[in-house]
Amino acid sequence: MRSHTADYDLVVVGGGLAGVAAAIAAARLDRRVALINNRPVLGGNSSSEVRVWVCGATAHGNQRWARENGIIGELYLENQYRNPDGNPIHWDDVVLDAVRAEPNISLFLNTDVREVAASGPEGERRIESVTGWTMGAETETTFVAPVFLDGTGDGLVGHLAGARARLGKEAREEFDEDWAPVEAERTFLGSTLLFYTKDVGHPVRFVAPDSARSILDTPIPSSRIIRSGDSGAHYWWVEWGGELDIVHDNERIRDELRSVILGIWDHIKNSGEFDADTLDLEWIGNVPGKREYRRLVGDYTLHQRDVLEQTRFDDGVAFGGWSIDLHPKEGMYATGAGAVQRFSNGVFEIPFRSLYSADVENLLMAGRDVSATHIAFGAARVMATCAAMGEAAGTAASLALSRGTTPRGLYEQHRDELRQLLLRQDAPLIGVADADPSDLALRAAVSASGVRANLGPGEAGAVEPHPLAHDVGIVVPVHPRLDGIELRVAAEADTALEVEVFSTGLPQNVVPEHLEQRVTVPLTAGPASWVHVPVQWEPDAPANAVVVVRAREGVTLFTTDELPPGILTLVHTSDADDQNVQVSLDELLVQWPTKPLRGRSIVFRSASGSQALAAERAVGGYHRPFGGPNLWASEPVAQGEPWLRLDWTEAVTAREIVLVFDDDPDVELNTLHHHRDPHLVMPSLVRAYRVEVKTADAADWRVIAQVDDNRRRRRAHPVPVGLGGIRSARLVVEATNGAAEARVVAFRVQE
Repeated sequence: MRSHTADYDLVVVGGGLAGVAAAIAAARLDRRVALINNRPVLGGNSSSEVRVWVCGATAHGNQRWARENGIIGELYLENQYRNPDGNPIHWDDVVLDAVRAEPNISLFLNTDVREVAASGPEGERRIESVTGWTMGAETETTFVAPVFLDGTGDGLVGHLAGARARLGKEAREEFDEDWAPVEAERTFLGSTLLFYTKDVGHPVRFVAPDSARSILDTPIPSSRIIRSGDSGAHYWWVEWGGELDIVHDNERIRDELRSVILGIWDHIKNSGEFDADTLDLEWIGNVPGKREYRRLVGDYTLHQRDVLEQTRFDDGVAFGGWSIDLHPKEGMYATGAGAVQRFSNGVFEIPFRSLYSADVENLLMAGRDVSATHIAFGAARVMATCAAMGEAAGTAASLALSRGTTPRGLYEQHRDELRQLLLRQDAPLIGVADADPSDLALRAAVSASGVRANLGPGEAGAVEPHPLAHDVGIVVPVHPRLDGIELRVAAEADTALEVEVFSTGLPQNVVPEHLEQRVTVPLTAGPASWVHVPVQWEPDAPANAVVVVRAREGVTLFTTDELPPGILTLVHTSDADDQNVQVSLDELLVQWPTKPLRGRSIVFRSASGSQALAAERAVGGYHRPFGGPNLWASEPVAQGEPWLRLDWTEAVTAREIVLVFDDDPDVELNTLHHHRDPHLVMPSLVRAYRVEVKTADAADWRVIAQVDDNRRRRRAHPVPVGLGGIRSARLVVEATNGAAEARVVAFRVQE
């Protein structure tokens, strides 16, 4: 046996997406990071060993403009480009390549951390080292660092260090959670094994092994939807272990899950109820995908009302949007639904205080072991949300080292600085505007070649009729005011159209919550024509309006596949993706889904004068939709090369120019393509551009960056050393990846 000691700035234990994002975030801030994983592949439950699709705030398309940016956003975009068929093997390499691209990360696979050395009195306890055993190499390594991050999912490092943890369900009164049980229970969300099938093109039989369990002896055939064409994460409900100890009974849980999968396949192949003659069983997982175990206690415990009421935090560092998604403790043997879900009306914040231990002063955590109640954990546990938390925690670790403080000290004295650092890195957080003192763009005058003034699509694109059988909501950004729209309408008889304007409540929400105005518009029978709708609203700050057109028999609107920036279409109808799930219908988000008309816009025209897409929106903004799209949109690229420009009254010295482009966060990019987008590259992204500067002693523009095939959201371009002071900077867009106009979320110039 070999043994040695290795020193790092940060040690991350756990190679799931939370740990991966944390390690990358800290490494990009020049920290030496050890990333330790006890499996041969990265990605945790999303890896090819388990094969769960990566879900997050988009909630399978239920939330709007909610896909995460930051590191998990980069992985999504790269997977979309490299892996359009959603092969989990290729996803492994997308994640691995992202880690290996960072020279500051030392990766230790197949390394199991079993020992934690910690000392100090309660409340001041510190981890000194963790020790891991690398199986195939027969090597023991002691990892020493000033900061540690537990991304194990099970909270193992925190547990071994003596940190407090929660197990199971809290009593209802502890956090005033109406979905919690009256009395506390040590029961959990269960674990799952998945399986894949394949059509081999010829009849193939299946002889069930002795371990197969007959599902006819269980409630499964009557309580769950089984289809011969489904496989993979469609069978998320093959879940068990909630009444056991998820960790200590892991092997028993795996064996039970495998026996039921074999029984399900035996039923599909041999019952005669399914068309499955040419299907074969291609793969069964052997590593149970765990949903829940220890949740380490932080200085704040996220709870149910924080999710549903969308609590604003002064230390919000990540966001989620998945429903509170609770599964019966009996798992697949329950007679009721496989899950009950309750949505917030928009994305919710996760505070930094939930990402560090209240007991161990140099321990951060991210992923399944964060500080949350069982109920809130039901919404925060999905992997893209875990990765968002990981990026926040890794960034915090680096800043804590810079400031010579603990994570708690970072919250108490530097939380604003932390959030600005996260925004500078384009991490996924909401409601934080650029106030970075090192962003020189905030001191510049902003101008552009032009701006998209008509917010509506007009009759561009592929136009189709849409009978007004249900109420329709048109989401329109408003700045400074909404001053009427024109609708393309056809009517079979003389009638009247009732149109209402709603505000959305919170800036991140896209639902018709508060009625602002109602108008009635007379319609004359006849073919399609433009009708003026005199709706008006002037909010106090930039906001989204939902213009609701009430259902009317015999009236037809029109839709187009040209979807301008900041525009969405809602339909007032019920929608259910999965018959194994029971969804609460009380929330506006569920009552007004986007999915029926996602990717299409109602044909309308807006009045001129809107500043919702003005050049100034790309400087000092939020980096993502929040009370509007928060981006500059140019006039059509076809009319010439649009540009966005910054001018200073005095020359400034810059280190780099950072551009953030629109990657259309309304599109779900699930890693295994449960909802598949046809584009390898998001059409809204700028494809070809150049960055130019004028120095204090030159009259001509100098090109410092030329990019011809961009497919990324964030691009950073260094300003050449020795260039001297610059008095102007300009982005010139030569082409997009399909959008009619250039779209720029942020134009930053770092001092």
